[in-house]
Amino acid sequence: MSRVEYLVRALTLDEKISLLHGAADPERLGQAGYLPGVPRFGIPELRLADGPAGVRVDAPATALPAPVLLAAAFDPELARRYGRVIGREGRALGQDVLLSPMVNLVRTPYAGRNFETFGEDPLLAADLVAHEITGIQEEGLIATVKHFALNNQEQDRVSVDVRVDERTAYETELRGFEAAVAAGVGAVMGAYNKVDGVYACENAGLLGEVLRGRWGFDGWVLTDWFAAHSTVAAIAAGLDMEMPDGRHFGAALKQAVAAGSVPQAWVDRSVRRLLGVLDRFGLLDGSAPPRPRRDAEAGAAVALEVAKAGATLLRNERGALPLTGPAARSLAVIGPTGAVPFVSGGGSAHVVPDRAGRPLDAIKSRAGRDARVRYAVGEDLFGTALPTLAPGGFDPEGQRVGPGEDWAYAGTLGVDENDEWTFVIHYSGARPTVRLDGVELFPPAPGFGEYFTGGLVSTAPDGLSVRRRTLPLGAGGHRLEISAQGGKRGQTFRIRRVTGATRARDVAEAVRAARDAHSVVLFAYEDATEGQDRTTLALPGHQEALIEAVTAANPRTTVVLNTSSATSMPWLERTAAVLQMYYPGQEGAAATAAVLFGDCDPGGRLTQSFPVDDDHHPTAGDPRRYPGVDGIEEYTEGIHIGHRWYDARGVRPLFPFGHGLSYTTFRYAELTVLPAPGGGIEVSFRAKNTGVRDGITVAQVYVGASPDVRLEQAVRLLGGYRRIALRAGEERRVTVRIAARTLSLWDERRGEWVLGTGRREVQVGVSARELVLSGVIDVKAVRV
Repeated sequence: MSRVEYLVRALTLDEKISLLHGAADPERLGQAGYLPGVPRFGIPELRLADGPAGVRVDAPATALPAPVLLAAAFDPELARRYGRVIGREGRALGQDVLLSPMVNLVRTPYAGRNFETFGEDPLLAADLVAHEITGIQEEGLIATVKHFALNNQEQDRVSVDVRVDERTAYETELRGFEAAVAAGVGAVMGAYNKVDGVYACENAGLLGEVLRGRWGFDGWVLTDWFAAHSTVAAIAAGLDMEMPDGRHFGAALKQAVAAGSVPQAWVDRSVRRLLGVLDRFGLLDGSAPPRPRRDAEAGAAVALEVAKAGATLLRNERGALPLTGPAARSLAVIGPTGAVPFVSGGGSAHVVPDRAGRPLDAIKSRAGRDARVRYAVGEDLFGTALPTLAPGGFDPEGQRVGPGEDWAYAGTLGVDENDEWTFVIHYSGARPTVRLDGVELFPPAPGFGEYFTGGLVSTAPDGLSVRRRTLPLGAGGHRLEISAQGGKRGQTFRIRRVTGATRARDVAEAVRAARDAHSVVLFAYEDATEGQDRTTLALPGHQEALIEAVTAANPRTTVVLNTSSATSMPWLERTAAVLQMYYPGQEGAAATAAVLFGDCDPGGRLTQSFPVDDDHHPTAGDPRRYPGVDGIEEYTEGIHIGHRWYDARGVRPLFPFGHGLSYTTFRYAELTVLPAPGGGIEVSFRAKNTGVRDGITVAQVYVGASPDVRLEQAVRLLGGYRRIALRAGEERRVTVRIAARTLSLWDERRGEWVLGTGRREVQVGVSARELVLSGVIDVKAVRV
C-alpha cells in the first residue's frame, strides 16, 4: 500500500476536511493562505504565497520584473531561471506553495492584470509558463497555475459570465493551462468568473472533462480567494480546496457527508490529490531538501538580466539611442518615475524589494562626473501642503493620531480662484474620512480596489498609502471636515493638493530643463493593479500635455514607459525614441540606464499588439465583448485574439506583436521549409548581424491557413520563434521546429485536434507585420 493510500484510510473525516480549506496562520508570516496539516501523521502545514513577480510575504524579497517584461525576451530558458529564483526564495521564506504563474491571455488592453501574464499569443504563453513552472518546482516549491479559466478582465471578475465556443477556448486560452499540466504543475487555481453560466470553481466541464479527463491532471484544484460558491456542486465538479477559509468546505462539507449528499469517496479523492503532490515533493516522508538560505545577490542578478532582456525599444529616430557623445554629457531627466523607483504593479503581484534604486541616480552614475544631468518632476504625484487653514489644529504635513484615539477637525479651506484641484491623502492606518462641503472625497473603492494597493501611484515614497480625487473648485471658502482613528498602532496621515497652478509650474520647470540640455529622458507611467481595469489607453493624469510641451522644447526626447500594457501615443511622432520598460523590478534603474547608454542591446519584443487608440483593438466598440452586457461577456472574436484580429480585420496597430528595435541591423536569408521527423515542420534560414555592434534579434515564424480544413482560421499564426544573439558581422544558420499541434485546429464536432494539411505559407520576420522571408510547404496528414 502506498504512503498516500495509507494516509487516506487512516485519517479521520475531520482531519481530511481540515486539509481541504484554509485557516488562520498562527505565525502570521504575511502570505496569502495557510493549511494546518495533520501533525500526528507527519502531514506538514502548508503556507501559500502570491508570487507572479517574486514572493509576497511580510519580508523583503527579490522583486523581479513583471511577467510581461519577462515574456518580452521570448526566451523560455530565461523563464525557467526566473522561476528558479522564485522557487528558492519561496522555500527560504518559509513557503510551500506558490500561487503563480498566471497564464490567462491578454484579450483586452484594459485588463488590470495584463502585466502579470505573458501576452496575447497562446504558443508563447504556453512555452513560457511551462518553463517557469519547471524552474519553480525544481527548487521544491509547488507551483499553482492560474486562473482557470478565461479570467481576462478585472471588471466584474467575481460575477461575469464568459460565453465562449469550445474551439476558441482550446485554441487560445486553454493552451497555456494544458502546457502547465504537461510540465507537472502541482496545483491549479480556479477563477472567479463563470464560464457558460457556471462558476469556474464548480464547472464540471472545465475541471472534470478538460483538466482531469482530457489532460490527465492529477494535482489539486483550489479556489481563488473567496471564489467558492457551493459545497456539493463544487466538490462534485472537481474542486478540492477552498481558500482562504472553510465556509463551504469546512463544517458545511462535513454536514453534507453526514447527510449523504457528498459521498466520503469524494472527500477521499480530494485528499488523495493533495497528498499525492505533497508526496511527490518529499513533504510526507521528510525527503524534501532542507530549506535554503536566501541568495539575494543571485536573485538581483537574474532580476537585472531579465529587465535588460525584456527592454523593448519601440522607436529610435536618427540614432537617438544609445546615448553617446553630447547626448550622454548633457541630459535632462523628467518625470516622477525618474526619481521614484517603479518596481512593480499593485495587488497580489506587489513585492517589497530588498532594494530599488532611482533611475535618476543610475543615469547620473552611468553618465559620469563630467556630465550635466538636471532633474525636473514634470508632474507631481504626491502633492504639496494645503494652504493655511482656519481654525488651526491640523498639521497637513503629518497629523499623528495615537493608538486608540479618535481625532476630528473642521475648518475652512480658502481657494483664491476657480481651478481644478487634485486632493491627495497619505495615510498609514485606516483611511481617514475627508469631507469637502459635505461630500466624501475618498469613498471606498469598488470591488477589490480598496484592498489591492502597491505600485507607484498608490504608495508614497515613505510607504504611506495614497488616494486621490480630482474635481473643480470655485474661488472662496470650502468647508473641510476630517476624522481619523488611531487603531491599535496609531497612524500618521497627510492631506495635500495639486492644482492647475502647481501643474503649470512643474511643466514650466520641465520645459526649462529640456531646453538647457542636449537630450531628454522623460519617464512616463501608468499604475495598474489587480481588482480594477484601466479605463483608457492614454497615459493617466496630465502626462500627454507634459510630453507635448517637453518634445516641443527639445525634439531629442526619449520617452521611457513604465506601463503595464498597450498605451496609445498621440505624441509619438514628436519623440526621438520610445523605450518600453513595463514594471522592471528592483533592478529596473540599472537596467534602464544600461539600455539607454548602450551597455546592452534592447532585447525585448512586444508580446501584445499596441492599438493606435481606444477605438481600434479586438474588444473595442462592442460592450458584449468587453466589459460585458447584463453580466455576460461574449468572446465573439473567436480564435482571432491579439495579432490574429488585426490581420483578420486589416487594422493597422500602432506597434504590431513581436515589434522591437535593436541598436544594430540584421538580415535573414536562404529560407528552407521541410517536413520534420514525427510530424510538424522545420524552418531553417540564415541570420546575420550586418551592423557594427553586437545585438539581439528575435526571429518569428508565422504559418498561414490550411486550405483543406473547412473551419475559420487565422490569416497567420505564430508557429515558432528564436532569440538570437549575434556579434557584429556574425552569421548563423537557425532552425525553428514547428510542432504538429501548432499546425492543428480543434474540431468541436469530432472533439479532437485536426492537422491543417495542404499547401501552407510559411513566413519569417521580426514582427507579425514585418515578414521578410516567405515559402510554402505541403503539410501531410500525420497523427497529432
